[in-house]
Amino acid sequence: MPLRLYDDPDSGNGYKVQLLLALLQVPHNLVEVNAIQGETRKEAFLAKNPNGRIPLLELEDGSFLPESNAILFYLAEGTAYLPGDRLGRARALQWMFFEQYSHEPYIAVLRFWKRHTGKTPENEPLWADKEKKGYDALAVMEKTLAGQDWLLGAAPSIADVSLYAYTHVADQGGFDLTRYPALRAWIERFPALPGYKPFSGRLKDTDDRKI
Repeated sequence: MPLRLYDDPDSGNGYKVQLLLALLQVPHNLVEVNAIQGETRKEAFLAKNPNGRIPLLELEDGSFLPESNAILFYLAEGTAYLPGDRLGRARALQWMFFEQYSHEPYIAVLRFWKRHTGKTPENEPLWADKEKKGYDALAVMEKTLAGQDWLLGAAPSIADVSLYAYTHVADQGGFDLTRYPALRAWIERFPALPGYKPFSGRLKDTDDRKI
């Protein structure tokens, strides 16, 4: 059977995978899961991914692979989006770890809060710190992209796909990208990639879970 992707249309983590599947022209079936309404916490989904999160890729043999960046690495194997040399692959992973630890927890979270919850007594004390650290992450990317077109150099890779997902909609979290010309130029390169797929980013009902 073809690959099957379980995803929520408003999830940037899921969009990473949808984008790479499109760029690589990999046949697959898409199963929409409404994470906001708790569908990932139901018994049927937890049987597939006990961590209760999307995206989740069902492989041809019926096994399941969770975690967006792990899925990107799996799909990119043997393609131009994953460097063939040892250091190049490590550099790709370096940026993907950066995305999960220094970028997504701030930019994605503020986007979610802005779109779904607004300021609450629980999140308001955290707002300024997340904003600062989000800008710190964008500055790191700007410094690298000021000297090259893509994060690993002359060609796009899964490092770019991973970071593009939430960076190109960072304004939805209140981040001002006008101060980062190299970063904006990088964002503008994506739609020209063969197979590019835009982010639907459908707005859903309010909830307190980040997706």
